[in-house]
Amino acid sequence: MIIDFECDSPTEEVKKATLELLRSGGGFVHRGYFNKFGSRWASMLGMNQEEFEEAKKSVGYQELAVRVAEKYMEKTITHEEFIKMLDDAGVTYACIGTTGMWASVDDTWALAREFEGRIIPFFRSSPHEGMPNVKEFEDAVRKKGFKGLVVSGFRENLPSNHKKYYPFYAKCVELDVPARITTALHLYTDRPMGLCRPSHLDEIACDFPELTIVAGLGGWPWVPELVAVATRHRNVYIDLSCQRPENVKRDGSGYEVLIEHGNRWLQDQIIFASGWGTQGLPLKQIIRETEELTKNDTIKRKWMYENAARVLKIG
Repeated sequence: MIIDFECDSPTEEVKKATLELLRSGGGFVHRGYFNKFGSRWASMLGMNQEEFEEAKKSVGYQELAVRVAEKYMEKTITHEEFIKMLDDAGVTYACIGTTGMWASVDDTWALAREFEGRIIPFFRSSPHEGMPNVKEFEDAVRKKGFKGLVVSGFRENLPSNHKKYYPFYAKCVELDVPARITTALHLYTDRPMGLCRPSHLDEIACDFPELTIVAGLGGWPWVPELVAVATRHRNVYIDLSCQRPENVKRDGSGYEVLIEHGNRWLQDQIIFASGWGTQGLPLKQIIRETEELTKNDTIKRKWMYENAARVLKIG
């Protein structure tokens, strides 16, 4: 059995919402992402790298991002195809709403309701909206069966330990659901790199000792710091979403201390999360490569299912 804590669901509803976000100037309309993924996006648009660079100058980042998204939307999958992908990969439960894809609460709820008991919905916080959004989060959990909170400091341009998030964390404790917090390098070049540092989680865990925290995306380039935080706080879990496992295990990757501790003292605090759509890799391949990071079957079961089941309170 497998639980995927970040399972992209590129259905038509999600992609339409993502396109609207890009047109408004949100999403990956930032230079860092163009620099990292530009060659792949150029290929999608039938351009060479030189033509892609010229297009950035002539039409601008926002318009080019929309064109990339429109091309990507051609690969929209149906709800049934999404479930079949999970079946083929052996995924028992998939968490949605935790990914880089954008989806409204209603769209996330609709998919989870259609496949109740299989899809686990998460709520993406909007701290700038204040207490009305906290109330919306509470209603999503109590009335719609949402199972956790998503915090993305770099998207909101607020570090995860900012006090605007604290009412959300208090509500998580009250509702007994986890907060999944992006904790790794981001590529938005219009805001500080340190918005997602692991040290922010240390402060949150000190202030909310009853809060279950899932540190998303593996913590690079602060991996030792994240390992230290998780060592200090047994309620802090770590996932490696959007990091290809084959690259993670290479010498010099920067993840050596996480893999070593994850197979020893932190084996009860590692959670599988694929981010397969963001990576552009088949879900089955990411699962296979992740399992190869574990040293034995007992640890593999913990990483792939048991630890997440405990966080999500799945019997």
